[in-house]
Amino acid sequence: MGIVQALFPPGLFTSSFMQNAWLAGTAVAVLSALIGFFVVLRGASFAAHAVPRASFAGAAGAVLVGGDTLLGLAIFSALSAFGIASLASRRDQGQTTALVLMAALGLGSLFLTLGGAYAPEVYALLFGQIVGISRVDVYAILGLLFLALLATALLYRPLLWSSVAPDVAEAKGVSRRRMETLFLLLVALAATAAVPVVGALLSFSLMVGPAAAAAYFGRSPLQALAIAVLIGVLSIWFSLIFAYDTGLPVGFFVAAVTAIFYGLGRLWAWLWQIERSIGPEAA
Repeated sequence: MGIVQALFPPGLFTSSFMQNAWLAGTAVAVLSALIGFFVVLRGASFAAHAVPRASFAGAAGAVLVGGDTLLGLAIFSALSAFGIASLASRRDQGQTTALVLMAALGLGSLFLTLGGAYAPEVYALLFGQIVGISRVDVYAILGLLFLALLATALLYRPLLWSSVAPDVAEAKGVSRRRMETLFLLLVALAATAAVPVVGALLSFSLMVGPAAAAAYFGRSPLQALAIAVLIGVLSIWFSLIFAYDTGLPVGFFVAAVTAIFYGLGRLWAWLWQIERSIGPEAA
């Protein structure tokens, strides 16, 4: 009984701010893992790293003009996604992504300086403030999750084909550039939801970590996608419990727990490979 009370102290599930945190965190975990599956499949981790950080400029701009932070995140996430998709070619995509990121971070620094934002506001933008999520923010994040689920259901097959066999997909009439643009817009959608929860600096871990771990556990695309969502949800749930118990930042635990899941995935794949190599010899 003492262990249960220590792990689940009063208020963990009943406090209004924690209820908002549970709802928003779960929605962001599902959304990030869903899009993260395609990020890992396409080898686009740098883009998933850049777009949330570029959205930081939008949040800083919203603070400057007294606007809605989530709207600022959405606008700059979409602009960075369009910028990367329209300016990059297959050969220099990494360079273009870096330049877009540099420009956005420069604007973010300018906006914060002009706005004279206090340190807590900057901290919330960079590292998230999940316990400060309002019920209105929760509804907005749930709306973003619904859009992502709808878009993924409609684009699943062309996105999958363009990720694993882009030449074959193009031969079937699937435009590579169009799918790249749609994919980056989905990344922007995930970034818009994730940055208020875990911050611009740590949203990358929630988008890439669960999907990268699931790649070792899954034996088919749909199975890996489902496992990625499960790992993402478990990661945010464990992180909320540990953060509430210890008072340490949620983002730290998100990064740590997803890294542990990734390590377990690597271990699972290694053990499975050993079993396969031993099997024929035993037979």
